[in-house]
Amino acid sequence: MLNVQKMMKQAQQVQIKLQEIQEKLKDIEVESESGGGLVKIKMTCGGDATRIEIDEGLMASDKETLEDLIVAAINTANVAKDERIKTETEGALKEMGLPEGMADQMGGSGGGLPF
Repeated sequence: MLNVQKMMKQAQQVQIKLQEIQEKLKDIEVESESGGGLVKIKMTCGGDATRIEIDEGLMASDKETLEDLIVAAINTANVAKDERIKTETEGALKEMGLPEGMADQMGGSGGGLPF
């Protein structure tokens, strides 16, 4: 019976730690770019885009090129966000003595915590 109580306590500690990580990640920003830096995106690990920069020279180009570069920068930012979430989550779980790779099991394809 003691093992069950110990496991429940550990599960509760993991849940609290994951909630702390989720709150922390809302404030962490990642950056990405496309077109060799012509379009830059900043995004929080919560998935909110916070800034977009478009090189002035690109404004004179065709609309389709600009749209493609914006989409590419957003997609790259999403990958960077997922990698950062996974890194932060795995680090926190490791501190708790939990096995590596557990972040993948807990968060699905997003690489950490489900938002």
